[in-house]
Amino acid sequence: MENLIQELKVKIVDILNLPDVTPEDIKPDAQLVGGELGIDSIDVLEMVIMIEKDYGVSIDNKELGAKVFATLRTLAAHVQERSPRLVN
Repeated sequence: MENLIQELKVKIVDILNLPDVTPEDIKPDAQLVGGELGIDSIDVLEMVIMIEKDYGVSIDNKELGAKVFATLRTLAAHVQERSPRLVN
């Protein structure tokens, strides 16, 4: 799962165009939305689209999204568990 976490860090910095943030700045267990990175609901929507497009995993309700986007580690675990494109 560590490789997936690294991959997601790069994608998040890239798609959200986060100023002054590098993939190394994103801590796997830190609060993802509303935390130090300044990720908001619009950013979450962009991440949902990226997760669906790149991994074939849909996040289709707010309650699930709140759980999945709690931290980078919870996001990676959700993707790894449900992606038909990843070999477990």
